[in-house]
Amino acid sequence: MHGPIGCASYTWDIRGSLSSGSELYRNSFSTDLKERDIIFGGEKKLAKAIDELVEKYNAKLVFVYSTCVVGVIGDDLEAVCKTAAQKHGIEVLPVQSSGFIGNKSMGYRAACDTLLRLIDPGEKKIIKENKFINYLGDFNLAGEAWIIKKYLQRIGIDVNVAFTGDSSYQKLKTAPEASLNIIQCAGSMYYLAGKMQELYNIPYMQISFLGLEDTANSLRKIAAFFEDEEIMNQAEKLIKEEVFSTKPKIDFYREKLKGKRAAVYVGGGFKAISLIKQFREIGIEVVMIGTQTGRKEEYEIINNLVEDGTVVLDDANPSELEQFMIEKGAHLLVGGVKERPLAYKLGLAFIDHNHERKHPLSGFVGAVNFAQEVYSAVCSPVWDYVHGKEGS
Repeated sequence: MHGPIGCASYTWDIRGSLSSGSELYRNSFSTDLKERDIIFGGEKKLAKAIDELVEKYNAKLVFVYSTCVVGVIGDDLEAVCKTAAQKHGIEVLPVQSSGFIGNKSMGYRAACDTLLRLIDPGEKKIIKENKFINYLGDFNLAGEAWIIKKYLQRIGIDVNVAFTGDSSYQKLKTAPEASLNIIQCAGSMYYLAGKMQELYNIPYMQISFLGLEDTANSLRKIAAFFEDEEIMNQAEKLIKEEVFSTKPKIDFYREKLKGKRAAVYVGGGFKAISLIKQFREIGIEVVMIGTQTGRKEEYEIINNLVEDGTVVLDDANPSELEQFMIEKGAHLLVGGVKERPLAYKLGLAFIDHNHERKHPLSGFVGAVNFAQEVYSAVCSPVWDYVHGKEGS
């Protein structure tokens, strides 16, 4: 992280991502720019930091993220990274992520552009594997990528590489060899999937492994793509087995949660769509829903899914969220870490559906975990005290 130390404060070990290999990703590193560096430039400090990190960790790949200050003073990250790459014989790639360049979507795009540089095979001939897919937009939170990989292996499909959960530098380089890209988090990876189709002729499809309905439908869509009868039969077998074991548990929570109302504010539109369906599975009506990076076509789907009178928001501020949650009588807010204090301030239950959580919410097992968490949060006795019902 090339910038003042405060810019790195939200990057160290806050994600629930798991790794089967090195855990170096849990650390972040900063050039810790001071006033003097900002006046005279921080390029020399950045070059020295890269030298130290490569020597200490024997790094094969270094990403250098720009910050607002660096964008303002004009440090040439491209030149520093190119020199460092030649010096150490490794890949050193700049990520042009200065905060003022745009919204969250622009940050995703900056990261995707850098990933495209990383996976570029150059003159190397691409040999595609028939049953290999890339899994885009899964960061292996609480081992979710492992859960989905096991489902796919059971039906006869191998995941080539996930972007970027539990992945390695070497595996990411093999991405152009896949036959299909599936996208879980469209907000972060839709652009990358489009560019990979353009450059490497890899088709893509949006899927969602949130909730029973979307998990089952996604497995069917992936199986149908390969037009293989055995894969499609195995997919139906897996779905039947998993639904049989999980549906009774979902029905138990549905009975307990009937009549409750939820507000949702998440990053991507596709996740919001899945959450509407998932809440419907457990008997909860979504009365307010918003996203930060939702696209027009996703909002059209949302409008068709929600009941009349549901408030639909785009890139809302805390004041707007508060106003509509109170107006619609929500019992629960689903969001990220920044929305948690707002929910508790209003006396509402809160579910963390962002990267800070430590339990899986994907797949059939994730659907049960979600229902259980919603029940524990909404039906906790603490709300009787908060709202003055106990002993009044």
